[in-house]
Amino acid sequence: MRTTVNVDDKLLELAKARAHERHLTLGELVEAALREHLTREVSNRVVPLPVFTPGTGMRSDIDPRSNRSLYEALEEGADAEMTRQFPRSTTRR
Repeated sequence: MRTTVNVDDKLLELAKARAHERHLTLGELVEAALREHLTREVSNRVVPLPVFTPGTGMRSDIDPRSNRSLYEALEEGADAEMTRQFPRSTTRR
């Protein structure tokens, strides 16, 4: 079926380029994209969100606005986890 649709110029250029890369016509690409989009299942599943009780949550010494603070906390946690999983032997070889 032939139809006319209005598509953003940049989006159309991207679609034409993708169709060319895949050796498809623009119509074939649009049809495949519509088919994929329209047959995708829509999830109505409710996802439970975590609830924090008072006294839990982020440590007070971590600044959530600071990448350095967050990375340092991650590294500390990774170091602690590695130590827990792979305790250092007290004997030397």
